[in-house]
Amino acid sequence: MNFRSVAAALAATVVMPFGLAQATDLEVTHWWTSGGEAAAVAELAKAFDATGNKWIDGAIAGSGGTARPIMISRITGGDPMGATQFNHGRQAQELVEAGLMRDLTAVAEAGKWKEVIKPSSLLDSCTIDGKIYCAPINIHSWQWLWLSNAAFEKAGVPVPKDWNEFVAAAPKLREAGLQPLALGGQAWQSGGLFDTLVLNLGGKDLFEAVYVKKDAEAAAGPDMAKVFQAAAQARDMAAGSNVQDWNQATNLVITGKAGGQVMGDWAQGEFQIAGQVAGKDYSCLPGLGLSPYITTGGDAFYFPVLKDEEKSKAQDILAQTMLDPKTQVAFNLKKGSLPVRGDVDLTAANDCMKKGLDIVAKGNALTSTDQALSADSQKQKEDLMIEFFAGTSMSPEAAQERFADIISSAD
Repeated sequence: MNFRSVAAALAATVVMPFGLAQATDLEVTHWWTSGGEAAAVAELAKAFDATGNKWIDGAIAGSGGTARPIMISRITGGDPMGATQFNHGRQAQELVEAGLMRDLTAVAEAGKWKEVIKPSSLLDSCTIDGKIYCAPINIHSWQWLWLSNAAFEKAGVPVPKDWNEFVAAAPKLREAGLQPLALGGQAWQSGGLFDTLVLNLGGKDLFEAVYVKKDAEAAAGPDMAKVFQAAAQARDMAAGSNVQDWNQATNLVITGKAGGQVMGDWAQGEFQIAGQVAGKDYSCLPGLGLSPYITTGGDAFYFPVLKDEEKSKAQDILAQTMLDPKTQVAFNLKKGSLPVRGDVDLTAANDCMKKGLDIVAKGNALTSTDQALSADSQKQKEDLMIEFFAGTSMSPEAAQERFADIISSAD
C-alpha cells in the first residue's frame, strides 16, 4: 500500500500509571458506533479518565473498511491521533515498518503481557522484529450463528441446533413471512460468512490449507466446491435482507423479523443492550453448531509516534489501562468478546461467552484470516464475496475459480 497516495486521496477501573505523567487529553479513533459497541467503549474511556487523563472519543461511523483509510491518512499525513484501533493481524504492519508507530515493549514487559495474554498468537500479531507495537484488547471469533427463538416459534418449527437444521427450516420461515438469514450489504460481512462456512462446513484442515498454507489446489478442489454450494444456499436464504450495516442485520434477529444471522461474537453486545437473554430470547451456536473450532481475531490499539512528550506518556498509561484486569472484564462483557488476559474473573459471563471461553480453553482456536492474509489478499476475497452474494448471476463454480486464483497469489 502506498500510504502517501492514500493520504492524498482522502485529504479532499483505575490503574497505576506507567511512569509519572501530567494529565492530558488523548484522542482515540475507532469504528465502534453501534449500541453495544458504544457501551463497551464507554468502559475504556471511564477507566482511562480515572487515571486523571481524558479520553477524547474519535469514533468514525461505518465499518473498519471505512475507518482504516481515514486513520492511515491522518497518520501518514502528519496529523496522528493518540491511539487507534486496528484488527489483530497485519493491517498496521507497513505503518510500523515506516516508523510511524510507537514501540510498546517496555510497557508490555512491565505488565508481563507475554505471561497473561492468551492465546499468545494475539501478542505475536503485535510483534515485529522482536518489538511489541500494539495492545490487544479482546478476542473476537466470527463463527457464530445467532437465532431468534421467537421467529422459529412463529414459523412453527423447533429452534435449530445446527446450520443444517437452520437451512432445512428456511422454507418455513419464508412461509411465515420472515427473513431466513439476515446479511448486511458490506463486503466484510459476506467475506466473514464465507470464511465461517469454510471452517465449520469444510473443516479445520481445509481452512488451514487454504488460508494458512495458501494451497491453491485445495482452494480449487472438491471439498471447497461443497463449501461454495453451501454459500449459494446461504445466498438464497439471505435474499431480501435489504440492510447495510451488521447491527441492522442483528436487529432483524432481535426483533424476530429474521430467523438467524452468521456474525461474530460482537453481536452479543446488541442482544444485551436490547435486554434479551441468551437461551431464552435468542440462541447462539458457535461453530454453526457443527464444529468445535472458532478463529481468534479481534481488536488491538496502536499508538502513533507523537512529538508531544506528555501525550506520549499518556499513551503508555492508556495501553496499560486497556490491559488492566478490571478494564478487560468491564469492556469485554459489554462488547460480547473474550478478554485477552487468561487470569481474569468472568463469573458474570453469559451462556454465549462461556461457550466461547470453553472452546478457547480446549485449544480449539485457530488463526483468523486477518492474521493469515495480507490486507490486499483479504480485500480481493471480500470483493469477490460481495459480488457473489449480491445476486445469482455468478455460479458457485465461477466463484470458486476466481477464489482459487486469489489464493494462488495470496500473501
